[in-house]
Amino acid sequence: MTNANDLVCYEQSGQHALLVLNRPDKLNALSYALIDALMARLDAIEADPAVRCVILTGRGSRAFSAGADIAGFAPDIAASPEQAQRRFLLRGQAMTRRIETFPKPVIAAVNGLAFGGGCEIVEACSLAIAAGHATFAKPEIKLGFPPTFGGTQRLPRHVGRKRANEMILAGDAIDADSALRFGLLNAVVSAADLLPACLRLAERIARHSAIAVTASLRAVTRGINLPIDEGLAVEAMQFMIAAASQDAREGSSAFVEKRPATFRGA
Repeated sequence: MTNANDLVCYEQSGQHALLVLNRPDKLNALSYALIDALMARLDAIEADPAVRCVILTGRGSRAFSAGADIAGFAPDIAASPEQAQRRFLLRGQAMTRRIETFPKPVIAAVNGLAFGGGCEIVEACSLAIAAGHATFAKPEIKLGFPPTFGGTQRLPRHVGRKRANEMILAGDAIDADSALRFGLLNAVVSAADLLPACLRLAERIARHSAIAVTASLRAVTRGINLPIDEGLAVEAMQFMIAAASQDAREGSSAFVEKRPATFRGA
């Protein structure tokens, strides 16, 4: 299923998939090949009904991901803004948008620094838990350009405009407790408990209907930036999809009959 040389390693943990960014010697920097490999892994997981949640982490204890591979994209910036946009920016934006709109929960297990594109992956994930030593930064300003994988748009939605502006314009790192307080994380745990904590969260989600989980994710993701009336229409559409399922009938019947529901994802 995977080998030690894969840029994104895949492991199965019960009904959940663990994806590991696997360039520890480069602090799991996001090369073009790694981004493409991650997209391919997500495609395969989406098509596998046995997988309920995805946990995304980095190899080693130093870094979740240091962000985009500067040596890899520098030639495209040197060539032309158009080439850099096509090969670098659009590829990274497609990756974070894929994570953000993925129909199964993607939980970031932040095992170290999450800088630049690494932080943008965390922003795009459905949920995020970090080890206590994790740090977060938007250092792109030091390279002479703004964040490129969606950070100027998602970070303010998570932490507020002024906090986001400080991170983006100063380029300084924040610690895990600050990221939790700002709203970028769901929890901070010890490094030893990071993956177990993510798996416990995944299990809490997986006890519910897969159809309801996907409908809930889509309602939040599609509606969050819409005016309230349009967002409510999105919510209604996702309710109609879920309400047509056998799981919805089972859940309602189980509640009335005072018994545990048995959901089958249908």
